[in-house]
Amino acid sequence: MLRSALLLSLIPVIACIPAAAQQKKTRDQMVREDREKVTTGGFWIYNDLDHAFDVAKESGKPLLVVLRCIPCEECVKLDDDLVDRDPVLRPLLEKFVCVRIVSTNGLDLSLFQFDTDQSFAVFMLNADRTIYGRFGTRSHRTEWIGDVSLKGLAEALNGALTLHQNYPSNSTTLRAKTGPAPLFVHPEDFPSMKEKFTSSLNYEGDVAKSCIHCHQIGDAVRDFYRVKGEAIPAAVLNPYPHPKSLGLLLDPNHRATVKAVEPETIAAKAGFRPGDAIVSLQGQPLLSMADLQWVLHSTPAEGGELKAIVDRDGTQTELTVSLPVGWRELDDISWRVSAWGLRRMVTGGMVLEPVADDERGKDGIPVDGMALRVKYLGQNGPHAAAKNAGFQKDDVVVKYDNRSDLRTDSAVLRFGITQHAAGDKVPVDVIRSGKRIMLQLPIQP
Repeated sequence: MLRSALLLSLIPVIACIPAAAQQKKTRDQMVREDREKVTTGGFWIYNDLDHAFDVAKESGKPLLVVLRCIPCEECVKLDDDLVDRDPVLRPLLEKFVCVRIVSTNGLDLSLFQFDTDQSFAVFMLNADRTIYGRFGTRSHRTEWIGDVSLKGLAEALNGALTLHQNYPSNSTTLRAKTGPAPLFVHPEDFPSMKEKFTSSLNYEGDVAKSCIHCHQIGDAVRDFYRVKGEAIPAAVLNPYPHPKSLGLLLDPNHRATVKAVEPETIAAKAGFRPGDAIVSLQGQPLLSMADLQWVLHSTPAEGGELKAIVDRDGTQTELTVSLPVGWRELDDISWRVSAWGLRRMVTGGMVLEPVADDERGKDGIPVDGMALRVKYLGQNGPHAAAKNAGFQKDDVVVKYDNRSDLRTDSAVLRFGITQHAAGDKVPVDVIRSGKRIMLQLPIQP
């Protein structure tokens, strides 16, 4: 389901468990043990949203819905700290109806819309399904410190409680936190998943294999367009842009507070300053970095102007964020789980990384322009297409389909998927041991 954000400060939580013991557990064991642990504890409602909504209606409390993948050990530190009732968070958690969702089988995608490349997603909402906010951000496959923290989660929870206290007088400002109708209401309704999954986990059989992982939803959305021969929409190809793609670095310990602003960027031109607390964006109150990403995700690729209200030294100031055409392409998509599928289609299983500056101009590598080294070369199935076409690890790609201006892995993936169809053969120039070689790379379904 989800691949995750970790918290460095929580490493001691599981440090006492031998690594070998953790590795010996099968995914099925982990899922079953998690259910036993959580249901025995009795604090969290386990995988039962209908019951959670009923309890919230009766109690008047808001809901806290945590989506997280059990077999994924990368998210265990943050999530286990929640499940184990962290003493800092516990007083806040007790003010919510807390729900733990460990798969997306049967999940209502008309309500729960989130970055499916994340591994730990949190929703705070009213019993009437009004969303107060989201939490959970990642912008790297393994590094997460700059995106989430327990302090940040506590801030988001406090913000949600304030919104809940003022509800429904603030309902107008919260409407846009719920997105448009999805392609399909439930993950298992997608054509690519219809024959493989049902609306619930199979605890009587191979429970781990019966789980629909979050990234599979993203894969299914892309496959839907790809199979129909339609272009993958920009919002699908470049989902939930990270604030740093605009030059905006946020403090993970606060709701949406500016830590730094990169010069000559969209954020700098908008007038953001370190210390600014972004109160709202496009009228939506922000509880976290994920909330800001939701607003960006809902903004067209054609760009436009977004209105931000920031609290600067106790005074509220309005800023205008001007997004140019193609602004989504400023974001890095190469770290995403979804990039694996794109690499199958576009690069035949190759992972590319920029050549270091001090290597340019040597061994035939151009001083300027495209120079992407083959960091990883797929070895099996469709991901071995590049290998079978003659590519080798450490080849330096200097031209892709006669383009020498594609300077990042993300740029190659975007270009290939939008400009080519399955069955095409793309000429690719590589530098190998100082010699320039031209190879033909097949585009795959």
